[in-house]
Amino acid sequence: MHKSIKMLSLLLLLASSSAVKAQEAVAENADLMRSNGKIYVVVAVVVTILLGLFAYVFNLDRKISKLEKNS
Repeated sequence: MHKSIKMLSLLLLLASSSAVKAQEAVAENADLMRSNGKIYVVVAVVVTILLGLFAYVFNLDRKISKLEKNS
């Protein structure tokens, strides 16, 4: 039992340290993309995908509601 707790805490510690390094790399990449103007393309693509997903879910909800009323 104690060995598994030690292993779990070690894994959490390693994961947290790698997360900090990943955040530094993300910040550097974001600065690079902002300087090149590519961040706006990334934001536009993400917003387009999210809007498409929301429209799909809204349309699916309407169809399901319509089917529930009919039966």
